[in-house]
Amino acid sequence: MSATVSESKGRASNPFRPPQSARGIQRQFNNGCLIVLATLFALLAVGVLIFLLLYVILNGIRYLNLDFFTRLPTPNGEPGGGMGPAIQGTLILVGLASLIGIPLGLFTAIYLSEFGRGRLANAVRSLVDLLTGVPTIIFGLFAWVIIVVPQETFSGFSGGVALGIIMIPIVARTTEDVLRLVPREQREASLSLGATEARTTFRVVIPAALSGIVTGIVLAMARVAGETAPLLMTAFGTTFRNTSIFEPMDALTLRVYNFTLSPYQTQVNQAYTGALVLILLILIASFTVRWFTGGFKRKF
Repeated sequence: MSATVSESKGRASNPFRPPQSARGIQRQFNNGCLIVLATLFALLAVGVLIFLLLYVILNGIRYLNLDFFTRLPTPNGEPGGGMGPAIQGTLILVGLASLIGIPLGLFTAIYLSEFGRGRLANAVRSLVDLLTGVPTIIFGLFAWVIIVVPQETFSGFSGGVALGIIMIPIVARTTEDVLRLVPREQREASLSLGATEARTTFRVVIPAALSGIVTGIVLAMARVAGETAPLLMTAFGTTFRNTSIFEPMDALTLRVYNFTLSPYQTQVNQAYTGALVLILLILIASFTVRWFTGGFKRKF
């Protein structure tokens, strides 16, 4: 009698909790295994990234000094020197690429998100997706054919064109995704007040998505700043300081690539330092943009 009363009290204390079946236990076990497996793979990916960063930092920070940013590379086998021309060339090449890639990518994204309809929009979207997955050396080959071969010389301009073409699909894809996140009610409210579609796009939609657009642009700039293969066929590199975009131009990625193949330990050490500087430039740019666009502010 007492056992029956205790069982009834137990059921009464949890009237909405059904008895656990074998199938339910199996589903909980599978769910737990999947969570553990996903967590382990996530930790593995983060661990590999942290290991690479620490490896570059430990090998490169010892040779980071003012001469590295200002001096020219020394002849093979001589100590000292720096990557001043490479840092200058990287900034120029990324600037040229931005002048080409950002406007074309932005207007492509605006067309696809706000005005593109039918087969033409689908064709443009498919082409953007295709270009996003094309190996970047193909863009370098394209710039080599249309610029380097006719001019019969390597140049920073051809390198900037190659990097700019790489930027176009990246900016277009990220910007289109961000613009589609803007609620349709904002567009409809602007149109109901008599604004045109173009005015609504540039005065309502783009300001609402500005933070995401800027973040996507910075990611595209960081992507092209780390490219090496297209520059091997276009900018080519030089050990001299050069500000003319119509002559061969050095870049951090080119100098790091060349120095890693060097038999001299001094140049190998500088290659690690160049990789560290490139990572720092990308991190500084990314954190600066996120700070000014409110990416670190807590949103409620």
